[in-house]
Amino acid sequence: MTSLIQQVPETISNVILQKMKAPAKADDVPEIRPEQLIDADGFLFGFPSRFGVMAAQFKAFFDATSELWERQALAGKPAGIFWSTGFHGGGQELTALTAVTQLAHHGMIFVPLGYTFGSGMFEMNEVKGGSSYGAGTYAADGSREPTELELQQAFHQGKYVAEIAKKLKNKPLSA
Repeated sequence: MTSLIQQVPETISNVILQKMKAPAKADDVPEIRPEQLIDADGFLFGFPSRFGVMAAQFKAFFDATSELWERQALAGKPAGIFWSTGFHGGGQELTALTAVTQLAHHGMIFVPLGYTFGSGMFEMNEVKGGSSYGAGTYAADGSREPTELELQQAFHQGKYVAEIAKKLKNKPLSA
């Protein structure tokens, strides 16, 4: 099972992005088209939070999957989510809860992180994003980098979702 990193298309003009002082997108990460989702065995969707929900760019991408939804082409595929928020009140869990609606309408199987990360889930001596819904980080004004603990949680989630995707792929559907 291989992993592939792709990004959703930008919906904000370059002029506005410059005024916002938004960092440049990585040019070595290709954009994804909705129909490419069909080829995946499972997903980890990551996005920044905007007022407690996924960023508009990601919502626009999901809105463009209506043909896949109509055919239920993604039904039964496992999917997890991860996110970043600006600060503690930025919607760590609310962003996750509102994102689950996208997965549910497609019939995807939401794979929460739960407390499978063990003692890292209970860390209280340092700031750590994420929850039982998925990995997360606090971005502050965009200058804060994820901590080692946040990165470990994210890598754990990736392995966890991949293991479930592999198990589901190898299970024949019974009639």
